Amino acid sequence: MGKKLLIKKERKVDAEGRKIVISRFEKHLINDDKDFNTQFGVIKKNNLKKSSVKVGKEEFFVLEPSFIDYYKQIKRLAQIITLKDIGAIIANTGINKDSIVLDAGTGSGGLACFLAMIVKKVISYDINDKHLEIAKKNIKTLNIKNIELKKRDIFNNKNIKEKNINIFILDVTEPWKAVNTAEKVLKLGGFLVSYSPNINQVERFVKALTDKFLYERTIEVIEREWAVKEKVLRPRMKDIGHTGFLTFARKIKN
Repeated sequence: MGKKLLIKKERKVDAEGRKIVISRFEKHLINDDKDFNTQFGVIKKNNLKKSSVKVGKEEFFVLEPSFIDYYKQIKRLAQIITLKDIGAIIANTGINKDSIVLDAGTGSGGLACFLAMIVKKVISYDINDKHLEIAKKNIKTLNIKNIELKKRDIFNNKNIKEKNINIFILDVTEPWKAVNTAEKVLKLGGFLVSYSPNINQVERFVKALTDKFLYERTIEVIEREWAVKEKVLRPRMKDIGHTGFLTFARKIKN
């Protein structure tokens, strides 16, 4: 069984000099071994071999899914690090194919899964069995082989055996408690990144940094989508505003 991505463009008609939307944009990630029911009619599985298929007056384009299409379907807990924040982590640390990442606060594994497509290996820690089980299922769904999940307390560095980590990312409520662990696991020049929803968490984390670290910056990424349609050029009503603060530090002493 494979997957196909169905995309239907928005369809409009002219009415008294105005464009009226008849049917809206749709996107579906579907199994290619059975028929797919839409509100406009049934798309037969045999037609999924074509590049496009018509159902009534609607045309669906049939594409091979990419990683991002699968990623957006993973099971999520209440909060995961958003794509805009993941992008900022990648840009500010220079994560690449040779990087080994330690991720603390696995959650549903969203960050670990995304970074695993870029880096050599991700090691992800959590103490919650439910989180680890969901992450394990998501990793399997995305067919990712370079993530290692561990049930351990990231604050207790006696049980942490990793060394020469390139990037250590904290998505935990008390990141300042993991600074000693960061000293132990990071290689010289490695990055320590903390993701925190509240600015007082950022303050405590920065104050906890020892002289082995150079504090670089704290940022907040705000994403605004624009509507660009004919004569309409304006920000959309719903922005992706505050999700969290990203704090970056770098290890400068062993």
